[in-house]
Amino acid sequence: MKMMNVLSKKKLGVFLQLCFLLCACSEKTLREGSSTSIVKLNTDDQQQLVVDNGIVSVTLSRPEGYILGISYNGVDNILESENKDDRGYFDVVWNKPGKTGNFSRIHGTNFSIIAADENMVEISFLRIWTPSMNETDAPINIDKRYIFRSGDSGFYSYVIFDRPEGMPAVEVDQIRYVYKLNKDMFKYMALSDTRQRSMPAMKDRLTGQNLAYPEAVLLTKPIDPQFRGEVDDKYQYSCENTDNNVHGWISFDSDEPMGFWLITPSNEFRNGGPIKQDLTSHVGPITLSMFVSTHYAGKEVTMAFEDGESYKKVFGPVFVYLNTDSSENDNSTLWSDAVQQLSKEVQSWPYDFPQSKDYFPPNQRGMVFGRLLVQDRYFKGGRFQYTNAYIGLALPGDAGSWQRESKGYQFWTRANAKGYFKIDNIVPGDYNLYGWVPGFIGDYKYNATITITSGGVLNLDSLIYNPPRNGPTIWEIGIPDRLASEFHVPDPYPTLLNKLYSEQRKDKFRQYGLWERYSDIYSDADLVYTVGVDKNKDWFYAQVTRITENKTYEPTTWQIVFEHQNDIITGNYTLQLALASASDANLEVRFNDAGVDPPHFATGRIGGDNAIARHGIHGLYWLFSIDVPSNVLVKGQNVIYLKQSRAINPFQGVMYDYIRLERPPIT
Repeated sequence: MKMMNVLSKKKLGVFLQLCFLLCACSEKTLREGSSTSIVKLNTDDQQQLVVDNGIVSVTLSRPEGYILGISYNGVDNILESENKDDRGYFDVVWNKPGKTGNFSRIHGTNFSIIAADENMVEISFLRIWTPSMNETDAPINIDKRYIFRSGDSGFYSYVIFDRPEGMPAVEVDQIRYVYKLNKDMFKYMALSDTRQRSMPAMKDRLTGQNLAYPEAVLLTKPIDPQFRGEVDDKYQYSCENTDNNVHGWISFDSDEPMGFWLITPSNEFRNGGPIKQDLTSHVGPITLSMFVSTHYAGKEVTMAFEDGESYKKVFGPVFVYLNTDSSENDNSTLWSDAVQQLSKEVQSWPYDFPQSKDYFPPNQRGMVFGRLLVQDRYFKGGRFQYTNAYIGLALPGDAGSWQRESKGYQFWTRANAKGYFKIDNIVPGDYNLYGWVPGFIGDYKYNATITITSGGVLNLDSLIYNPPRNGPTIWEIGIPDRLASEFHVPDPYPTLLNKLYSEQRKDKFRQYGLWERYSDIYSDADLVYTVGVDKNKDWFYAQVTRITENKTYEPTTWQIVFEHQNDIITGNYTLQLALASASDANLEVRFNDAGVDPPHFATGRIGGDNAIARHGIHGLYWLFSIDVPSNVLVKGQNVIYLKQSRAINPFQGVMYDYIRLERPPIT
């Protein structure tokens, strides 16, 4: 009997250890994403509902669809603790044609359960527009959807825009999701492998000194003294759409380090193409999912709807991902895990689980493939060049119109080193095929409309791009890559630094106030560039206005000096002038006569991308092929005068991408 009691105690001990291990494994599996966790939807409360998949629990207002709370890893709510309608929301900036902008948080009026079982819940918060809303809301029916799946450490969201025939005209400038996190927890922001840092607080901005551009603040009395004397500006954390795929925040103030990430697996629903820039995360702590905006482009990319125009489009889904690190390692572990999760989401795109009939699953999409070669008869003997071209499908339009297009879907890829490309998962519809090639100027457009059908595959074989060219090159300045980064980006003022970019030379253009350095460097006379003597780094990155002693602004005139050693050939020379940015500018071009009026060429008033003020190295791309009559040139020394004539504020100007002078064609 005694022996049996001993054995029983041993067996009991083993049994208890096994139970402990099973519980521990169960907890670990749950937190890492268990396929056995069950999604629960609680709709007992008439004013709010809770969806819990065993890993993440989300509370939403009903029927509005505001996210009131996100519970994760033992923390009741990782969102901000103040205004409950200011935590997680969807908003639109819009206006009637010719009117000023309106900011509207989309307030659902009809809640419905689209799908619900133990594996997945999809819920809808629909705002139906009526004529009584004509002064307060954009005339679009907007359906906010949220998806919760078992095993996911997060949740998905997407939005459906629907304009039936008969709605009034409207212009839409911005569409986005906003998440405001607990400011006492999330203090470390991560945008990429190299763009990560501890961040100041929103209160620091309120006690700081406002600078020349509204979003920029000099932190003078920060809570944490390490930020004193730094500049904070949300546009310093922008990036191009092609790189805007995962960003967020890390908290070290919970029991275990925790990450909150916004993952965007596809850019097909964003506006402006792959190199359009937009916001990411910024001081708040705030994380944004930008679908449409006029940032770095201006009103040229506004979604403009005419009276009665119908429209439908799905934006998203995007994934809110949460992770923890029980090993208490540094921030790199959580960031690396978020990047891995991004890879999983990209591999799963397009998703097969959204329930909307307006969302196109994988089996309803098409594919295009082919090869794009470049042939420039004055480059390398006119031989075909392999390219790593950008190739994309967008709504039909002129060559290059994709960068100003905001209504339709866009599908982009990069050709390989030999020019082969494949674009898959294309939503059915009519498109033009567009392209542009780093190293060559201009825009490619396939000469026919492409119709994508459900499940269709289209082989375009070999395509040839003949970039703009009228004659052999006499000289060139810059690199034709749609960026001004090869030119001289000055050192920032030591008193206006963002320390994130102090050690990153390639991102130095993101520092505040660089436009003012032009007046310091060229205080007495404007830039003069001598071909054959000066290099790209002798060319200032932006032609901006000059501030005068009485704090007004004046135009600047740059000079390109070059020797033409041979006799002038009768006929037209060509100046290929490519701009990487234009901000409320008028660029006038004159040859060998700085005072000729009218100028030999003028762009007229162009550009609203604000890339100069918002720390970009490019905005929209502009290309001008300018005829240069032979009688305005001389044998010997010539001067081209480039005058940016608009001078009301410090942010007006242009950035150059590339300039090339061509002689008349060889017959």
